[in-house]
Amino acid sequence: MPGPVTQKNGVFADHVFTRPAQGATVTCSLLVVGGSTAAYSSTLMALRLNLDVCLVQPLMVVGGQFTAQALPASDDGDLLKEKAGLYNVDGERFAISKAQREFRERQREIQPVAGRKDFNPGGGWVSPFATTPVVASTAMNEALAPYLTNGKLKLIPYSEPVEVLFGPTASGRRRVKGVVFKNSQTGATFTVNAQVTIEATDLGDLLEVGGIESRVGQEARHETGEAILPEDARPQCQQSITFDVLVEHTLPGRGVPVSAPPGYGKDPWLNVHEFTGRFYTKDGGGNWQKWEFLSDFGIFRYRRVLRSQPYEKKVSPGDVSVINWGTSQEPDRYCCGNDYRPGYLVGVSREERQMHIKRARDRAQAYIHFLQTHGVPDLKLRGDLTWTQDGIALEPYIREARRGVALTTIRHEDVAESFFPKQVRARCFEDSVGIGQYHYMDLHGNDQRGHVSPRGKDVVALPFSLPLGALVPANTDGLVLSAKSLGTTHITNAAYRMHPMEWAIGEASGCLAVVAAWLGVQPRDLATQEAHVRRIQGYLARNGVPIFWFDDVAHDDKDFEPIQVLGAAGIIRSESVDDLHFKPSGNVSRAVVATALVKVLKLAKKTPAQPTFIDVQPGKHWAYESIETLYAHGLVSGIGEGRFGPDQAITREQLSFLVKRALPEVYAKAFARTPIDRHHLQRRELSRVLYEVLKQKLGI
Repeated sequence: MPGPVTQKNGVFADHVFTRPAQGATVTCSLLVVGGSTAAYSSTLMALRLNLDVCLVQPLMVVGGQFTAQALPASDDGDLLKEKAGLYNVDGERFAISKAQREFRERQREIQPVAGRKDFNPGGGWVSPFATTPVVASTAMNEALAPYLTNGKLKLIPYSEPVEVLFGPTASGRRRVKGVVFKNSQTGATFTVNAQVTIEATDLGDLLEVGGIESRVGQEARHETGEAILPEDARPQCQQSITFDVLVEHTLPGRGVPVSAPPGYGKDPWLNVHEFTGRFYTKDGGGNWQKWEFLSDFGIFRYRRVLRSQPYEKKVSPGDVSVINWGTSQEPDRYCCGNDYRPGYLVGVSREERQMHIKRARDRAQAYIHFLQTHGVPDLKLRGDLTWTQDGIALEPYIREARRGVALTTIRHEDVAESFFPKQVRARCFEDSVGIGQYHYMDLHGNDQRGHVSPRGKDVVALPFSLPLGALVPANTDGLVLSAKSLGTTHITNAAYRMHPMEWAIGEASGCLAVVAAWLGVQPRDLATQEAHVRRIQGYLARNGVPIFWFDDVAHDDKDFEPIQVLGAAGIIRSESVDDLHFKPSGNVSRAVVATALVKVLKLAKKTPAQPTFIDVQPGKHWAYESIETLYAHGLVSGIGEGRFGPDQAITREQLSFLVKRALPEVYAKAFARTPIDRHHLQRRELSRVLYEVLKQKLGI
């Protein structure tokens, strides 16, 4: 590199980028394709695991929805907003990864409020964390800079995939071995070859270019098995796009007028009668309450990203907001902001896509013009914060992509509250490589007919997990799915697309790709063999990535890795389905230990004709089968007088006897950090010990 890695206003200096010449071939271990948030987080994860990466993206700005799409106001679930309490740690220490928390902390440092670091620099009322796109990009660039300096990362801008290169495998499946790109500025085409490629484009374009099995829009019931779907596929039913706009509230009379785009008030997508500057809510009595644009709970503060004053609720001159307003209800109508609903971008020609992008951008301009001419004149666009002249984002905010057909499809039945009565978690996939939570499946449907609209508990999303199988294409090797192209459905994508979850998807896909490159093993084989799954889960947890929902174990906890992996594996989870607590310092009953040992040792289940212990009867004690199994394998003998004492607290010493009897070769390592004495065993200690047993059993 000809000079030091520097950046200005959130963009790396020109000499930092790699620009392959016409016909050139670049070779790397990992190729990440796309400019999405997940493209960034997968790249960062791979680099931190010491793999060389080539990141090829359509713009110079990294970060996707945080930056180029101008939505740095994060869509956080309720759990991420939690403050530390008596029974839980702070949400940013259990609901997102260590790296994502560091990203937030760095932004708080870069954008202080009144000279002090603030938990929510923007102070918006829907987004508990927001900064400007430039601040988000600056923080992201800082994390990449060391790897650009040492040559581990090649960052190639302004390039789109035009061809996927395939090679054969022993299995007969196609294997992605490289991608041909075209530079959108120069027209030059070049090739990047890699051991593993990650599809992290915002619209799933690599899948389309490569003819890789995929689905578009709302699927048919037979495709996903989701009961709520109709029998026919409706690919035209997609989520709307939005061109976000950064605007500043100015002093009176200092607003800068925004002109109306051609067709304003005439073209259907520029229908003035759809626009509104007000937001209505209902109070406890069902009465409408109106919030004006600049009021405490108005549209401006909805996603405010910068405060000129330390006031949380009051809007002041100099404040900046990202305008990202969908459909809202008023007493006599439904109205809209800058969401663009007439068309869709996936499954159409590039010409039609560009037409809709142009119309969506015009709609954003029209909405700001409407606001200024309908009571809010004191606004000016902040192009310095969007890298554009007019304050409108570089790219539209994308809510849905072409999705790969994966080994695992995450269905409505895996996420919605209606399928998990009286539980606090959605489906807990045993191959989980990430977690996410948004309070509902946020479907911003376009204007096409035929949308399915879940209601009530069918639209509420419980805390969910990310199965490794959803990152692996069903019939293509050498490729990992990421961003919004993974194995979700039209419905479940509406929860998995949010900022924190897309970041987590990127971390998981990056880790999977790294292990595939390290071992020379295809992602499919890694995802279908338990030893590999647990190894990947261990790497993620070791790097501070949560993969199971526990709200009282932070990612800097010394036992985070064993607790997380054994939780995901279904070996040691919460004592109750009513809460997310692990209770790391709690005592452990003999029955819990028996059940966990049977699972970790993978013992064949035994049920005798007559029960062995008088206090463990079939149909009366939940651990009957596990206790009988341990007895049949000669690992337990009870406490005397024909009793097992299933609900008695077990001691560390008693567990040591069991481990030494079951797997003596791991005994010393298993108890390296746990005293062997007659004190009651803690739940964290059980996870710590059995994690070593599990790794020994699986040969990890």
